Amino acid sequence: MKEELSIGFIGNPNCGKTTLFNAYTGAKLKVANWPGVTVEKKEGAMKYHEHLFKLVDLPGIYSLTSYTMEEKVSRNYILSDDVDVIIDVVDASALERNLYLTLQLIELGKPVVLALNMMDIVEERGMEIDMHRLPEMLGIPAIGVSARKKTGLEILMHAASHHKEVQRPDPLVHQHKLGEVSKHPHNHHEEYAMVYSDLIEDKIDLISEVLAEKYSGLKNLRWHAIKLLEMDLEIMEKYPIDRPDIIDRSYEKDIINQKYDFIEEIIEEVVVNKSQKAAFTDKIDSLLTNRILGLPIFLGIMAIVFFLTFTVGDYLKGYLEILLDWISQGTISGLELIGTHPMMVSLIVDGIIAGVGGILTFLPNIFILFLALAFLEDSGYMSRVAYVMDGIMGKIGLSGRAFIPMLLGFGCSVPAIMASRALENRRDRFKTILITPFMSCSARLPIYVLFSQMFFAKHAMLVAYSMYVIGIVVAILVALVISLMDKKKVENTLLIELPEYKAPNARSIAIYVWEKVKDYLIKAGTTIFIASVIMWLISNVGMTGFVTDMGDSFAAQIGKALVPIFRPIGLGYWQIVVALISGIAAKEIVVASCGVLYGIGNINSSQGMSDMVSILAAVGFGAANAYALMVFCLLYVPCAATIATIKKETESIKYTLGIVAFQVLMAWLMAFIVYHIGLLL
Repeated sequence: MKEELSIGFIGNPNCGKTTLFNAYTGAKLKVANWPGVTVEKKEGAMKYHEHLFKLVDLPGIYSLTSYTMEEKVSRNYILSDDVDVIIDVVDASALERNLYLTLQLIELGKPVVLALNMMDIVEERGMEIDMHRLPEMLGIPAIGVSARKKTGLEILMHAASHHKEVQRPDPLVHQHKLGEVSKHPHNHHEEYAMVYSDLIEDKIDLISEVLAEKYSGLKNLRWHAIKLLEMDLEIMEKYPIDRPDIIDRSYEKDIINQKYDFIEEIIEEVVVNKSQKAAFTDKIDSLLTNRILGLPIFLGIMAIVFFLTFTVGDYLKGYLEILLDWISQGTISGLELIGTHPMMVSLIVDGIIAGVGGILTFLPNIFILFLALAFLEDSGYMSRVAYVMDGIMGKIGLSGRAFIPMLLGFGCSVPAIMASRALENRRDRFKTILITPFMSCSARLPIYVLFSQMFFAKHAMLVAYSMYVIGIVVAILVALVISLMDKKKVENTLLIELPEYKAPNARSIAIYVWEKVKDYLIKAGTTIFIASVIMWLISNVGMTGFVTDMGDSFAAQIGKALVPIFRPIGLGYWQIVVALISGIAAKEIVVASCGVLYGIGNINSSQGMSDMVSILAAVGFGAANAYALMVFCLLYVPCAATIATIKKETESIKYTLGIVAFQVLMAWLMAFIVYHIGLLL
C-alpha cells in the first residue's frame, strides 16, 4: 500500500506527543537517529480508511529558533518537502506555554492542525477551553484529545487528512492589542493569525519584496522575512540581502514580545477559570522560587526524599531479606538432596543468589526514590529547581537549564547525558556532560545504604544524603574551575516556562516508576547476573584451577597488583579493589561483588552486615574507610552504559577517555581527603 500522507508530530517536551504518536502507530514503530546527528528519530505508519499515513515523531522543542540540536532537526524536517501536514501537540492544561511554538508553526505557511492534548486534566482542574473561539483566533483546526485515554484520536486524524491542501488560514476573528489603530496599507488581520506592529509589518513587506526579486521561487516569503529581521544565522547565510536601511538591528526580542502579547490575548478569550489556578501557582512560587529560601527548600525536600527512601524502604527491604534467606537455604537443601557437586552449589548460592538476590533486596529503596522523584517531576516542581539554581549556575558559566540534566542524573546518568542536547552552546554541552556523572545515580544507592548502615548506624540516612550533596558541590566546583580557565566565555540566560502546579497523575507516576523498576529488574537479571557468575569464577579459579583459598584466585592477583594505588585512600584491600573494578559494568555490582568475594550469602541482612563488619574490622577497615569508599564510588568511572553514551554524544573517543581519566583522578583525590580527615576525627 502506497503512503499517501506524511504527518509530523511536534510539540513542547512533556506535552504527551510521544504518547499520542504511539497511540496511532502501536507496534509499527521504527527508532533510529536522524542522519548525521545523535537526536532520536521515530517513524511509524497507520492505516486510515484504506489509506496509509506515515507518522514522524519529532524531538520535543520549545521553539523553531535554531539554537539546540533538537530545534535544528525539527525545523529542517518541517521546512522540507517530506512533511504534508503538521500536528502540533500542545498540553491543553498549560496552553500559554505551548502556543509560542504554535504561532511559529503557523507562520511556516504549511498545513497545521492543533491537537489539544490532556483535555481530561483540563476538566479535572475545573478549567474550560472555548473550542470555537480558539480556531477563530488561530485560523487552524483545534481538536481536543487525550492520548492517555485515547479519546479524540479519530477526529484529529480526520482533520489532518482533510487539511493537507489548505494554503490559507480559516477566517480569522481577532483584534490585537498593540496600541494604536493600525495604519498599515494591508489588512493583514484577514491574512495572518500573528500580526505585528506597523513598524515590523512594514519591514516584513519590504524584505518580502526584496526576497521575491532576488530569490524567485522562494516559498513563504513572510516567514523568511521574519527570520531575517530576527537575524537568524542560518537564513541570513542562505538568503542574504544587503539592506541595512531595513534590517538595522535584530528585532527578535520585539517579535517574541509581540507574540506573547497575542498569546495573552488568546488565553484571556479562550481559557475560563484560569486566574484562580494561576494565583495559586504564584502564591506557592513566591516561596519555592524565593532567592533566599529556594535553595534551602530544595535541599530540605531532597532530605525528606532520602528519609522516606531509608525508613519506608528499609522496612519493606526486611521482608525481601527474609525471602532471600529462605530461597538460599531451600536451594542448598534441594541441591544437596539431589547430590549436586559442592562447587556447583557454591556457584548457584554464593555466586548467583548472593549476587543477584543481594541487589534485589534494595528494590524497595529504589522504588521509594523513583516514586518521590516522579511525584516532584509531575507536580511541576523540578522546573522550579532549574530556575532556583540559575544564579549559582550562572556564576560557574552555565545556565540554570544545565541543572536539568544534573537533576536527571539522580535517576540515571544515561538519559541525563542525553538531556544535555537541550543546551544551545556546544561548549556548555561538553561541560555539562563532564560534570553530570558526579550526580549520584540510583545505581549507587545500594552502596550507600549498605556501608552507611554497617558503619554509621543511626546516622546512616545523613551519611547517604551527604553523598548527593557532595556530588552537587564537586560538580559545581569543577564547572567553576573550567569557567575560570575558559577564555571563550558565553553569556548564558535561562528562558524556561514554569508550568502551573498540579496534583500528580497516578497513572503517569505508575508508568514512570514501573519503567525504572523494570529497568532495575532487567539489569539484575542480565548484567548483574553475568557479573556475579564472572566474579564467582575469577574468585574461585587460579593458575592451578579451582582453589579453596580465594587468596590464590585470579581476582586476588588482580586486586593485589592494584592495592598500592588504593592504599593511600583507605581502600588497600584486594577484595574492595576487585569490587570497584566490577562496578564499571554497573554500580550495583559493587555490593554483589562484596557479597561474593567475602563469602557472605545475604550481605544486606542484619546477620550479613554484622559478618561483613567483623571481617572488615579484623583487617582495620573502619568508618573512615567506609566513607572514603562511598565517596570514591560516587565520583569514579561511570558505568559502561554511561561511558558509551558519552562517546555517542561527544562523538570523540579522546574526550570520552579524558572524562573517564579525570573522574578517576577526582575520585582518588576526594577519597584521599575525606579518608585522612576521617582518621583525624
